[in-house]
Amino acid sequence: MTPAVRPALRAALAALCAGAALLTATAPVAAADPPHRTSVEVEIPGPEHGGEAGSGHVRVPAAGPAKAASRLSGAAREADGQVAKMIDNGPTADRLDVVVIGDGYTADQLGQFHADARAKWAEVTAVEPYTTYRDLFNVWTVDAVSAQSGVSGDPGPDTVRDTALGSYFWCESIERLLCVDQPKVDGYVAKAPAADLVIVLANSAKYGGAGYNEPSATLGYEGISTASAGHPKSGQVAIHETGHSLGKLADEYFYPGVPDYEKYTGPEPADANTSTLDAERMAAQRAKWYRWLGEPSPDGGTVGAYEGGGYYVTGLYRPTDGSIMRVLGKPFNLPGVEAMIGGFHRHANLVTALTPTDRALRLRHTAKAAVPRLAGPDGRQLVVRWYLDGRELKRFAGRHEVRVADLWLLDLRAHKLTVTAEDRTPAVRDPAVARTLTSTVSWTVRL
Repeated sequence: MTPAVRPALRAALAALCAGAALLTATAPVAAADPPHRTSVEVEIPGPEHGGEAGSGHVRVPAAGPAKAASRLSGAAREADGQVAKMIDNGPTADRLDVVVIGDGYTADQLGQFHADARAKWAEVTAVEPYTTYRDLFNVWTVDAVSAQSGVSGDPGPDTVRDTALGSYFWCESIERLLCVDQPKVDGYVAKAPAADLVIVLANSAKYGGAGYNEPSATLGYEGISTASAGHPKSGQVAIHETGHSLGKLADEYFYPGVPDYEKYTGPEPADANTSTLDAERMAAQRAKWYRWLGEPSPDGGTVGAYEGGGYYVTGLYRPTDGSIMRVLGKPFNLPGVEAMIGGFHRHANLVTALTPTDRALRLRHTAKAAVPRLAGPDGRQLVVRWYLDGRELKRFAGRHEVRVADLWLLDLRAHKLTVTAEDRTPAVRDPAVARTLTSTVSWTVRL
């Protein structure tokens, strides 16, 4: 959604009376932030009982309600902030690093937090394309020790608990909107070696979540997804939010009856999954997801141009009738999968040098590289190729190491040995995205 669209939508939704179908409740919000960012924009999850994945956006306080600092015991303070690598698939520089932080877990509940983190990540990686590309991810846990168990707003709005991240339901008077104190979250994120994506798990079984999808200017992560650790739909909320943060996908749901959102009349959106073009014009102009038109999609039906999306009932089209960007529990559609794969590759490299590249390799040395495995149902793997001074060494195709002595060097000059790994996935048809699916490592070699 474009910056120009969001303030108008917030105003339109805020104008709805309390108890309306789209929002449980809402409050007036500021049109813009002051320089010190006292508020942030978050996505509201859809109702617990219903199909919609979201209910629009609202601005919320960045720091949450003010309260006195928690008092922790000595043992609790020692445990607070401990970092562990829950999933280790390689160096942070070459992987997409996810940081999971719990809130509302006391010192003696940290074991439960780690179990909840594993369960929630398993839920995420059960969905494509996470399943196929799960080895591109590292997952870190950061222990945030709370003075009290549970989070504020559970079970009711008057419930207040002393927690490390200040998580609370009933944010902006919306029961299912689970907000956090973002500066406190950032304090724990900073303890991890790297963060591309952040998930905050609340120690609660109440339905809720939020999508903080504005990239961090200081820590570099793409966004924060909040979710209840104990609710079966909360993982779906988190996956939907990563569609925004990693895939840069638009919401595909829309709001019948909301003033000014019956028909979109603006320019062509930048998002990969919304368009002003119907299927016929899209095919004729070779635009947006035209390469996927007519193909069966994982979320059901075929890819086309279905009117309604980006919050508008008419004037904007979405690729399929009900992907996870519209309905929780559904997979990504084909254009969405393509966008997510592109997002993964923005953060992850496909080749890691196991032999240092900062010095020349001689005849006694071996150039070694690590290449992640893919876990897709078709068994497809990355294509690994080796080159010497730009000329392919076909006899080494598929290998992860090459001895310098096997290169048959015939002179004393320095030569360049290169290994590439390429992802030739059929799930990417856009050449611009396909060009990003190759990684390279090079060494200097000589006799």
